[in-house]
Amino acid sequence: MFTDWTEALDAEALPLNPNPAQQLAAACRATARRAHDKDDLASLLDTLGLPTDETTLTSLIPLIPENGEAPAMTTTSPALSAHEAVAISMHNNGDSDEAVREATGLSEQELSDLIADQVPTPPNTPVSSSSLAVPVSAGIHELLTWAGSHPLAGIRSRAARITADLAELSERRESEAAQHEAEERVAKLKAALEQAQADLRTAKAGTRTSSTATSNAPTPIRMGLGSGRTKEELAVIRAWAREHGHKVADQGMIPKRVLKAFDDAHQAPVEKAS
Repeated sequence: MFTDWTEALDAEALPLNPNPAQQLAAACRATARRAHDKDDLASLLDTLGLPTDETTLTSLIPLIPENGEAPAMTTTSPALSAHEAVAISMHNNGDSDEAVREATGLSEQELSDLIADQVPTPPNTPVSSSSLAVPVSAGIHELLTWAGSHPLAGIRSRAARITADLAELSERRESEAAQHEAEERVAKLKAALEQAQADLRTAKAGTRTSSTATSNAPTPIRMGLGSGRTKEELAVIRAWAREHGHKVADQGMIPKRVLKAFDDAHQAPVEKAS
């Protein structure tokens, strides 16, 4: 809360413009980080005209410092303006730079320098490009080294950001290359599987054709009752039939009864002998 009523009155006299919901939320988060406890947070929000409902308070309580004291300022940089404080709060909350610039009206360079000033890089600490998975030319390496040891925090921050972006792009390229290689292997395996399935279908079709051909082959003439007998055998049967009073033609089929009589007459002695 304000300890000087003059500052409070001056702040109250400032013209207020409608703020987008995102800017209000960022302002609430920034206020929570300066509160001592829940009651103090409610008082600060009420004084600043920010939402003080139970839902908002519950969501902001985790941002209150654990020791109950506001974080001490460790930098000698000038006090932040309201827009700069909101920008830092949104950045710490994970909002994109574009969203921060849209909400605060800061330029890209102003936001970059503001972020760099809040998290200063130690001077004379060169940015190493050895962590990159891609080869870096001598000129780029020299430029990053110069920027990493620059006395201005904004330049050092930009060098660190470029190095991080290059590392991320390199990792992304390797990941996509590995994915492409895996997809090619899968495509080859699928093609091999389809070829194997085609070969299997062909083999099965050949087996069915062979089986069909076998089943369609002419059945051998069954022996017995005159079927399959040679001309010599038929001549013997005709002679025997005439000797035993059977009438048979010189050509053509011999009646089954005659064939059966011949077979019975010639098989009987064999059966008796056995």
